[in-house]
Amino acid sequence: MTKRATGTYHLVSLGCSKNLVDSESMAQLLNRQGLQATIDPSQAEYLIVNTCGFLSAAREEAITVLTDLASEKMPWQKLIAAGCMPEKHHQDIINFVPGLDGLIGTRRWMDILEVLQKLDHRQNKTPLLHFSPGLTVGEDEHHTHRTAVQGGSAYLKIADGCRRHCAFCLIPSIKGTLVSRPITKIVEDAKVLQNRGTKEIILIAQDTTDYGHDLGMKDGLSKLLEALVKAVPDVPWIRLMYTYPGYISDHLIDLMKTEPQILPYLDIPLQHADPNILRTMQRPTNTMAVRKRLAEIRSEIDNLILRTTMIVGFPGEDEKSFQTLINFIQAVRFDHLGTFPYSFELGTPAENLGDPIAEHIKTERVEKVMQIQAEISLERNQRYIGKVLDVLVEGVDHENQISIGRSYRDAPEIDGLVLIEGIAPIGELVPVRFTSAITHDLIGEIVSP
Repeated sequence: MTKRATGTYHLVSLGCSKNLVDSESMAQLLNRQGLQATIDPSQAEYLIVNTCGFLSAAREEAITVLTDLASEKMPWQKLIAAGCMPEKHHQDIINFVPGLDGLIGTRRWMDILEVLQKLDHRQNKTPLLHFSPGLTVGEDEHHTHRTAVQGGSAYLKIADGCRRHCAFCLIPSIKGTLVSRPITKIVEDAKVLQNRGTKEIILIAQDTTDYGHDLGMKDGLSKLLEALVKAVPDVPWIRLMYTYPGYISDHLIDLMKTEPQILPYLDIPLQHADPNILRTMQRPTNTMAVRKRLAEIRSEIDNLILRTTMIVGFPGEDEKSFQTLINFIQAVRFDHLGTFPYSFELGTPAENLGDPIAEHIKTERVEKVMQIQAEISLERNQRYIGKVLDVLVEGVDHENQISIGRSYRDAPEIDGLVLIEGIAPIGELVPVRFTSAITHDLIGEIVSP
């Protein structure tokens, strides 16, 4: 029989990097209160799962994790579902997870201690519900650092929520509209990361290029970057994620050109390239303007890396519109591209369109896009053979005498890797000369001083 361990918690974070930051912030509050984290759920008084609710597959994963924990839960343990899924689907969680003790929505992650206190004094077994009466994510961060450290890198959340209304997306209904963090708070977090030796700060939000709009700022992202460059000169890499087409300003490009810390890397989730599909998606429809803008930026920044994501199988996507997407991908030649089949979601603006395209057609289209992109990625990678770039080392394989890392060309988890011959120090930047290329990764050797 497992011995009762009071004052301990086991926290599982599901979903994206933005969710991971919320999980780390909750952990900070728990640690500050004197609770201790444990990797063994059987040893934890509180079992907390920070869920993702963006797609049905993510919700299925959350239910699986919660039910697995519930099946082994002892009477003295308390199981809490947190995050995005409770905001829209809390009844599903209650129905599918017997033994659930409480739910806390993503807009009130900062109330996790209050939830635990209420559970400790609960008089019945009905799951406790804790959700925000407001329309946005709360701004009272309780002096937590809105970061998640991953080796030599760290995610830094600059805003939450989204004021866009893409037809396929649940985020505005889950998170609420845009809430930007003050520059002073973001800078404080960045300084903490600098002091601990972080080599890469990755700025994240639902839409980083919209940063500051709710604060009355114009081109707020550029202003934030100017402040960060001054505040954390010892952080070699500052990376942007989740930028919106049409909102990448000339000033932002100038900063990327002139400030070595700001990596020449743009992640622009375009979602599609056919104007009719984009119109139905409630996205910007002028793909010719996008192509022109990307060409202009590439002409200004020789070493620019472009990443995007596309959705195939959206309602109305016939063979002609799919071919338009293929033609666009082949013309622009992104360094990195991710493709996802359309996921029908109740509660989105696209709900009334149904889900008319068969799953096997979606799968075939995903495979075709990724086959084309594989050829492009290999060709883009081969351009770097013989060149030297700094690589951030993230792991080593002592048995095979290789190290694994990323150059500025690759964001963590979603892009490629660099395989390095020999053992290099984890968490450090080392110069690597690339000797060969494969579809998504580069292979190289450390350049001696």
